Amino acid sequence: MNRPSLDEWIAEAKAERDAADCGMYLFHNGVVRETPKAVARGGEESGRLVRGMEFSYDRERLAAAIARARTLPGIFYIRVWLNEGRLSIGDDIMLVLVGGDIRPHVIDALQSLVGEIKNECVIEKEL
Repeated sequence: MNRPSLDEWIAEAKAERDAADCGMYLFHNGVVRETPKAVARGGEESGRLVRGMEFSYDRERLAAAIARARTLPGIFYIRVWLNEGRLSIGDDIMLVLVGGDIRPHVIDALQSLVGEIKNECVIEKEL
């Protein structure tokens, strides 16, 4: 799947009707790493490295997560792209752009949305 341009996304966001209300845009770019998730989060130690990932997602759950994030205080813009299939180390997993009025609102919304996507919408299998 072709990765969208972050430059194009931000240009489109700034052209939206609510752009005048946005004082901050924040991107998340999740990438496949070779360190297993459990090791990266400090839960276990392992000498095994990840060689890639099988990645998919539930479109209905993703749409619901985005809809919920749009109702958060001060949030005026959200755009999400998720990759699919067999991914290699360094491949993009997801891109998330959140625009809002002030830094605390945007940071909280991005953290909440990415957390919900990772916990409720995607299926990741480290290889």
